[in-house]
Amino acid sequence: MPSFWGPMNDYRQIFDTINLGLVVLDRNLSVTSWNRWMELHSGISARNIIGQKITEFFPTLAEGSFLRIAKSVFAFGNYASYSQKLHKYLFPMKNPHGSAVLFPQMQQNCTFGPLRNDNNEIFSIYITVQDVTDFVVYEQKLVQMAKVDGLTGVFNRRYLDTRLQEELERSRRHGNPLSIMMLDIDHFKDINDTQGHICGDYTLRKISELLLNLVRTSDILGRYGGEEFCCVLPETSFEQAIVLAERCREQIAADQFSCTDYQTRVTISIGVTDLHRNDTLDSIIKRADDALYQAKRAGRNRVCSSPAPPEYTA
Repeated sequence: MPSFWGPMNDYRQIFDTINLGLVVLDRNLSVTSWNRWMELHSGISARNIIGQKITEFFPTLAEGSFLRIAKSVFAFGNYASYSQKLHKYLFPMKNPHGSAVLFPQMQQNCTFGPLRNDNNEIFSIYITVQDVTDFVVYEQKLVQMAKVDGLTGVFNRRYLDTRLQEELERSRRHGNPLSIMMLDIDHFKDINDTQGHICGDYTLRKISELLLNLVRTSDILGRYGGEEFCCVLPETSFEQAIVLAERCREQIAADQFSCTDYQTRVTISIGVTDLHRNDTLDSIIKRADDALYQAKRAGRNRVCSSPAPPEYTA
């Protein structure tokens, strides 16, 4: 079996037991060594791949940056990395972890380096392959935690404000409409006081679930604080937003809320407004909030809208 090992066979055990993929390629990009880790995760035995060009088994390597990196290492003797953040993976291999739904392919960090003979001439390159899938999943969870409200599963206020600012700028840039809804659960304090916080938390989660089913995937729903929610509606006119708000109000009012042995109906009040040319994040939120509290003062379980001040429409 062709191999680069020569007199180095004493180290073969390390090569085959290390928890990394190790591949050695000659100048024709033919495989001269392929360790057990690569056999296990690729499903390709060393017997079948050694002596063959790597691109015969992994055709995608001929289409990306792999060839450029390999040629550079052969030409200059440099060390190079192939980052998961930029490329996701070098060798397409099935994700062996329980996160295959998120990442069907194993996520990899790879390094390239030269191998020299006694005359200091580069005769081969080696590639290390590190499985970093678990790290990527953990990192994604941290990112998700930073923008999602832990109780309800909708976005938190910080992320909501960031996205609203982005949508304000995008709406102005492209001239598209933008509306927002501010929603508040009616008599929520009574639920907490009479039934306890378990039922209060259940109500918040149930409202969030119902709202997520009613709005579009492109809409941005977040918990604005306490029992108050905000929904940013990109490319939605004022009239369309009022129709959606009424639909949300009616659906929630019609639903039965059951927590332990407690059953009740829950209603919401909604304030609606749309973007005008002089709006800031604070001004559009305040106008929607004013409409919300108008709905609360008018008896709750209703939708109210707040028009822009005259100077905004001049």
